[in-house]
Amino acid sequence: MSGRSALQARRMEAVRAWTTFVEHGDEAGPLVRPEILSSWQRSGAAIEPTVDQAPMSDEGDTAAVYNGSPLQIAVSRVEEELRRTAEDGDLVLAVTDAETRILWTYGGRVMRRKAESVNFVAGGRWDEASVGTNALALAVRDGTPSMVFSAEHYASIVHNWVCWAAPLRNPTTGEQIGVIDLSTTWDRTHPIGLATARMMARMIETAMPHSSWRPPQDSTYLSVQAGLSMTLLGTAETRLDGQRLLLNRRQTEILALLALHPEGLSLEQLHALVYGEQSVTLSTLKAEVSHLRRSLGGQLASRPYRLLMPVDTDVDRVLTLVRQGHTAAAVDAYGGDLLPGTNSPALCELADFVAVAVREALLADPRPGAVLRYTELAPYDTEVVEAALAGLGNHAHPDRPLLRARLAAARG
Repeated sequence: MSGRSALQARRMEAVRAWTTFVEHGDEAGPLVRPEILSSWQRSGAAIEPTVDQAPMSDEGDTAAVYNGSPLQIAVSRVEEELRRTAEDGDLVLAVTDAETRILWTYGGRVMRRKAESVNFVAGGRWDEASVGTNALALAVRDGTPSMVFSAEHYASIVHNWVCWAAPLRNPTTGEQIGVIDLSTTWDRTHPIGLATARMMARMIETAMPHSSWRPPQDSTYLSVQAGLSMTLLGTAETRLDGQRLLLNRRQTEILALLALHPEGLSLEQLHALVYGEQSVTLSTLKAEVSHLRRSLGGQLASRPYRLLMPVDTDVDRVLTLVRQGHTAAAVDAYGGDLLPGTNSPALCELADFVAVAVREALLADPRPGAVLRYTELAPYDTEVVEAALAGLGNHAHPDRPLLRARLAAARG
């Protein structure tokens, strides 16, 4: 099944589940994720699924809460990056307060109009009691990243959307002060959508004014100390609570995809992402998942398949650093191609994304030292070396001879 076909099938499943719930209530239970069903139940007790737009808070009150707040200062510091992300992906981005009231939003050309039509704008109230199940409300309620796809939304007005949201916390106190949400149309669903929301949340948290909190010395990336840690770039390695796991390649691929989909995947969805069009039975995948569950001490749920512990990957680290403009640190963290030789269509796509992101960051900021480290992994990428030499102009630099030697070797 192609990626497009898998998304269409997933959308049809969501519509069937939603229709069953609206018409027959809890009979939809086996058809939908438990957290979505619980949210539908709470939403149904408060509003009708035909609600046509989110209610609006007083404009003056919203501005008074936002202006001069730590969130406003942080967003203003990284607003250029937020806007670029929205425009490049035709997304609408929103930052809310702890009550799920939108304080700031920005959208690409198409999504901006869609957002305005349902009051997905500053002042819009997107809690469950106001507009039903959505990723912002779930992230606020549960304090964890959340994804809501198509008809998993309770209100039919956003059945054509997919939304990813991640909590925003005060970096000093740890208090949850809101969420950031990324939304687009359902057919543009991407495996790294939720990871991107998490990265955006970290970027905003890093930009917040504070007195006692400081980012780690080596980067602005906040690593998870406990849980699952995966190295996927270059040499693959997986550790659970610091202990290395012995996994085969396929198990590593499955685990990587589950790490990219913390909201969970059905058996069919996981099969499509791992095997694509290959003739591999569902039973084979079930057996691999069973081995993984034992290796993880049972911390892998089913129906849908999802991980039950914090997850940290070097892919997250590299992309976070690229987004924040820390090119040299991103190159340091970049160990090479993502799982070289993988034939998983989803992971091949992600591998290309990461490689291009690092390369484009270097072309935009070709610092000689970073370029030399990069060429150890990509020795024939002459364009990056030429960009570094051009950036030096006629200025003396200790890395100039090495860059020239690397260029000569690549051409030789």
